[in-house]
Amino acid sequence: MAEPTEQLNELFGGSFPDGLPQDVLGELLSILQLHAIEPQELFYKWESYCMKMAGEETVLNLDTVRSFKRSLHDAIERESRAKTQMRGAEKRNTGPAAPRPAAGANQGIFDILDDFAPNTPKRTASGSTGSSVKRKAFDTPTNSRFNKGAKLDSPGSVNTPLRTADSATNGNSSTPFSARQNSGQVIETLNPDMSMASAPLAPYSDSRIRLTANTDIKKFSYKPMAMKLSEASEILDDRIDEFMVVVQKHHKLDDSAFGNAAQQSTREVVAVGRIASDSPEGKLNTASIVLETSRRTGAGLRVPLKIDKLQHINFFPGQIVALRGINASGEYFTVFDVLTIPLLPLPVSLPSEVEATNEKLDSFGDQPLNYMFAAGPYTTDDNLAFEALNTLCEKAAEECVDALILTGPFIDLEHPLIAAGDFDLPELKGLDPDTATLTTLFKHCISRPLTQLASKVPNIYIILIPSVRDAVSKHVSWPQEILPKKELGLPPKQAKVVTNPVAISLNEIMVGLCASDSLYELRREEVVGGRPSESDLLSRLPRYLIEQRHFSPVFPPTARENLPKSGVEENLQIGSMLDTRYLKLGDWWKARPDILITPSVLPGFVKVVESVLVINPGKLSKRRGPGTYAQVAVHPKRLAEEERESKFVGHKVYERARVDIIRI
Repeated sequence: MAEPTEQLNELFGGSFPDGLPQDVLGELLSILQLHAIEPQELFYKWESYCMKMAGEETVLNLDTVRSFKRSLHDAIERESRAKTQMRGAEKRNTGPAAPRPAAGANQGIFDILDDFAPNTPKRTASGSTGSSVKRKAFDTPTNSRFNKGAKLDSPGSVNTPLRTADSATNGNSSTPFSARQNSGQVIETLNPDMSMASAPLAPYSDSRIRLTANTDIKKFSYKPMAMKLSEASEILDDRIDEFMVVVQKHHKLDDSAFGNAAQQSTREVVAVGRIASDSPEGKLNTASIVLETSRRTGAGLRVPLKIDKLQHINFFPGQIVALRGINASGEYFTVFDVLTIPLLPLPVSLPSEVEATNEKLDSFGDQPLNYMFAAGPYTTDDNLAFEALNTLCEKAAEECVDALILTGPFIDLEHPLIAAGDFDLPELKGLDPDTATLTTLFKHCISRPLTQLASKVPNIYIILIPSVRDAVSKHVSWPQEILPKKELGLPPKQAKVVTNPVAISLNEIMVGLCASDSLYELRREEVVGGRPSESDLLSRLPRYLIEQRHFSPVFPPTARENLPKSGVEENLQIGSMLDTRYLKLGDWWKARPDILITPSVLPGFVKVVESVLVINPGKLSKRRGPGTYAQVAVHPKRLAEEERESKFVGHKVYERARVDIIRI
C-alpha cells in the first residue's frame, strides 16, 4: 500500500504539509479497495463531489470523507439498479405487448383528465376512487417541470427573488442570499504578506490606470454560421504547420529530421500533429489515441500511437504535439519521446515606461492598484434579483476599485426562468410589458447597478466580456464580438465592452481573459498515463493553455451532454459553439500574459504557472447559492539600478501582486 498512500498524499495533501491525517488516509484507502479504483480517479470523483456541494466549502476531514464515501457508494448502487432495470425491461420487451384498455363509452372528460392530474385519485366505472397502488405513481413527480402559466411569488420588483410555482431548481431549494454564511471569507490567498489596497477617503481625482486593447476587436465582427469545410480544414492544418516551425527552431532540427508518421519507414523521425481519438464517440484513452497530420506533412492522415515506451503521458484532443518515433510496420507509430513545445516569452517594458507609471501612481499616494474580477452567472436559479452582482458593485464602490472586470453570462440563456419565459418584469415608469425584451431586463438588472457604481466612482473602468450563453448577444459563436454597449444602456464613459477572448493592458501589465470554461473541458477530456508530470491538477490544466498558446485548445470541443448539467430540465448546456474558421482569434500573442483569467465551474483558485499569474475567480453566483470573486492588489514595479540601465525589464506581477479568492 506504499504507492497508493504516496499518491493520495500528493493528490489530497495540499492543505496538510505533514501528510494526510491517518483517519482520513484510512478512509481513502478503504474507498480504493472497496471500489477498485486508482487514486487519480478517486481525486477526480472528490472534485466532482466538491462541485456538487454547491454553495458550501468542502474541507477535507474525517466527516466530509465519510460523507463522500456514502455519496460514492449510493451513486454506484443507483447505477447498478438502473442497469438491472434496463436488462429487465429488455427481457419484457421481447414478449407480447400487454393490451391497453381503451376509454369506455361512459368515461367522462373528468375521468380522462384524472390520468394527467398528479395527486388525484382515478375514478372507477362506479365512480369510486381507485386503489392507493394506482395513485402511488402520481403522488410525487420525479422531476419538477416549468409551468409557463404559473404565477410568481413577488412580481413587483426585481430586487425580490422571483420563483416559479414548483421551483426552477429541480426540487432543490436555494439558500436566500441575505441568509448566506461566511460572506467575505477569504478562501485562498497568494502572497499573503503583501498588503491589500485600502479605500481612499474620497474617489481618486483621475484614473490610475491606462487601459489599452491588445486584440484587433474588428476581426471579431465576422458572420457566424457560415463555416465552409475547406476553410476550417486550412485553419487546422496551418496550426500544425506553425507549431512545426516553432519546434524546429527551438530544438535546432534539420528538415530531414521530420517525417510522415503515417508512412511506413525504418527511420526514426519527428512527427508534428494533433492528438485525436480513433472514434468520434467516447472519451479519449490510451488505446484510442491517434495522431492527425496536416496535408503538407502527412496528407492529413491519422495514425494510431503506441505509447507504452513513455514514462508518463498527458494528452487531450486538439493538443499539438511533436513526437519522436518510428513506424516500422505501417500500422502504428511507436513513440519514443515527446518533444517540448517552447513557451512564448514573457512581456517586457521599457524602463522609462515603468518609471513613468510609478511616478503617476506615487502622485495618488502609496496604495496599490485595486482590481476585482468576477464571472457569471450573477444570480441563482430560482430568481432574477441579481443580489450577488448588486453586492459586488456595493463592495467595489466602498473600496473605490480601479477596475471591475466582469465576464458573462449576464442574462444567462441557461437560467431556468429565462429559458421558460416564466418571470415578471419590474414595474418601471414608461415600461410597456408588451414591447419589453431581454434588453430591457439587462438594462434594469445589469446596467442599473453598474451605472450607480460609475456615479459613485467616476474614474473606475468597468470591463465586460460576453459569453456565448448571453441572451443579449447577437453573436452566437466563439470567438465572440463585443456586446452592444449603447443598446444595453451601459455607462458611456466608464464601461468598456471587449471581445471573448481578449488581451488588454492595465498600465504595463498584460491580462488575458476568456469567458469559456476551458479548464473544465481540459479536465474532462485529458488522458493521463503513468505518473503525471504535474501532479497538481489545478496547475496542470492552465499549463496546457500556456503550452498550446491558445484560450480554447480542446478540439473538437467537449460534447454538450458531457458538460455540467444545465439548470433547465431536459436541456443540455449550450457548449463551446466554436467557429473553426476563426480559431486563430483565440491564439495568444507574441508573449505570455502576466495575468490569465480563466473562469470555471471548478473551485476558485490562484496559481503561478510558468511565471503566469493564473486566476479562476469561480462563479459569482452558483445555481443554489452565492459564489466567489477575485480581488487583486498590484504593487508598483520598483526598478533596481541594473534594471534601469537594461533595455527591457520584465513585469514579474506574480511577485508583487496579492490575490484573494473571496466569498461574495
